[in-house]
Amino acid sequence: MNNNRIKSLSLSLLFLTVALGSNIASAHPDGIIRIKSHNSVTVTIDKLQQALSKKGMTIFKRIDHAAGGEKVGIDIRPTELLIFGNPKIGTKLMQCTQEAALDLPQKALAYRDKSGQVWLIYNNPHYMADRHHVEGCEKVINKFSNALAHFTKIAAE
Repeated sequence: MNNNRIKSLSLSLLFLTVALGSNIASAHPDGIIRIKSHNSVTVTIDKLQQALSKKGMTIFKRIDHAAGGEKVGIDIRPTELLIFGNPKIGTKLMQCTQEAALDLPQKALAYRDKSGQVWLIYNNPHYMADRHHVEGCEKVINKFSNALAHFTKIAAE
């Protein structure tokens, strides 16, 4: 990873930490940002979906994995996935490199862990850009990253 990318990832994490206040946001080497939610899984995804819809984002699919497991007799803790996007941003990323489409549209997952804590997680756009060798789209990546931080903060509060 080059120095500019490391600086960009560090700034993103700093922004998330400040923006999320008491919520814990962390970016791991696996490229996943994790935020503690103060809500149930369903309420977290409801709030995220409402915030995204209000800003004109496209909601492609909402998947309740626990309900799916229940249908086949397998119990898991509450786990819901929201698939969403904004063609104005996603298409610009794909113009930089079409491989970015592998990770688009964006996804966010809310789940309750073994201790009862609800987490909201999503892929770090800076990690995705590095993964797909996106060059020349820093403004788009930063906008994408800041928007996700904002929407997930709303959902987790």
